[in-house]
Amino acid sequence: MSIQPIPTQLDGPPPSEGRRLRPWSAFERVQGMLFVLPALVVLAIFLIYPAYYTIRLAFYEGDFHFGFFHYLGIQNFKELLTNDKDFLDLSKFPPSGALINNVRWVIFYISLSLLIGLGLAVLAVRVRYERAVKTAIFVPMAISATAVGIIWLFVYSPSPDMGVLNALLHAFDSGFHPVAWLGRPNLVNYALIFAYVWASVGFVMVVLSAAIKGIPAEIMEAARVDGAGEWNIFRRIMLPMLSLPLSVVTIWLFINVIKVFDIIYVMTGGGPGTSSRVIAFTMYEETFQNGRPGYGAAVAVIMLVLIAPVMVLNVRRFRSEKVVA
Repeated sequence: MSIQPIPTQLDGPPPSEGRRLRPWSAFERVQGMLFVLPALVVLAIFLIYPAYYTIRLAFYEGDFHFGFFHYLGIQNFKELLTNDKDFLDLSKFPPSGALINNVRWVIFYISLSLLIGLGLAVLAVRVRYERAVKTAIFVPMAISATAVGIIWLFVYSPSPDMGVLNALLHAFDSGFHPVAWLGRPNLVNYALIFAYVWASVGFVMVVLSAAIKGIPAEIMEAARVDGAGEWNIFRRIMLPMLSLPLSVVTIWLFINVIKVFDIIYVMTGGGPGTSSRVIAFTMYEETFQNGRPGYGAAVAVIMLVLIAPVMVLNVRRFRSEKVVA
């Protein structure tokens, strides 16, 4: 009886060679383009063309009709960064100006929003009435920035009969004298930042609490069985697994900081003096109040230059996470 040899290869294509996708036909290509065309038209009209127009206008003096009047080259940018003390003043210490105020906003607004929002997210998933707590914290996010500004005008009012914050501090210390929180150049930016944090922290909490719920419970239980404390679980498990949601929220907060305008316009109008002006407020004032659309367009280009690298890094981060997944 002869033993037949066992074949070493199976019939058919190798496992790595799957079914090849056929190339699209001309009709399918045209059909796909027709589906994409409406979105491309909207993108071109409302994003690409305005961006091109603004960048081009930044090299002109401009007129009241936003026309390309009197070519200046880079003169607008040169004046903005070297001669405009209200935008950037490096001649004294500490530096001042709208750009420096935006740096303060980036540091304190993003840090406070992330810390408070993350803390509330961790606590919210543990309380009994989670939905009610989240709703109460999220309510300021649903209010317009104008309404938020009016609310905090009452909170910061120096009048003892109207100012909530001064009244609370006076209740704890009878010798406390009311403070004009929005009238002091050294306090006004921090008062505005805290008001904006109050309006934004609900969004941060909702996003991060949803991400926390997405962490597998088995990982947490295994860490507890191994003797890990809550702080170690938070630091070594939760934070690393929240890196992508945290980056998304940080990008959203950064864009909010760069374009912040309405709450400042309502609460201080850029004052006292020019101490609470930021980049977006400068763009509005130069374009519409001072009648310098070219100069205002240069400020808008500065905003674009600040935001674009952050958006590019965020897209790359998403792509790398996709590849890893």
